[in-house]
Amino acid sequence: MGVRPPSNGDNDDPESIEFGIAAVDATLKRTDLSFPASKDDVAAELGHERIAYDVHGNDVALHKMLEEVNASEFRSRQELLNELHGPFEAYRKENSGGVFQQMRSMLPF
Repeated sequence: MGVRPPSNGDNDDPESIEFGIAAVDATLKRTDLSFPASKDDVAAELGHERIAYDVHGNDVALHKMLEEVNASEFRSRQELLNELHGPFEAYRKENSGGVFQQMRSMLPF
């Protein structure tokens, strides 16, 4: 997932904030990990990486999300992303601040 951040008229802002599967994908593209890959291969290469799970930049270690995946091997990057989607969504829902936190984040103070 990715969301455009609010603009303050400054052109130095990023185009979007990557979180969840989009952030995992961006991290994967920066590695030499090849597929097929085992869960252990992915954990060894990326398990230490902290991945944003929401638009606020809250993050979680990728190894924690891998623990929630039942598959032991991934034939492709897309298969890995598909397997991680459910755990990331569940984690985001369980750890979000709810409606109050979302409303508070929109206020300018």
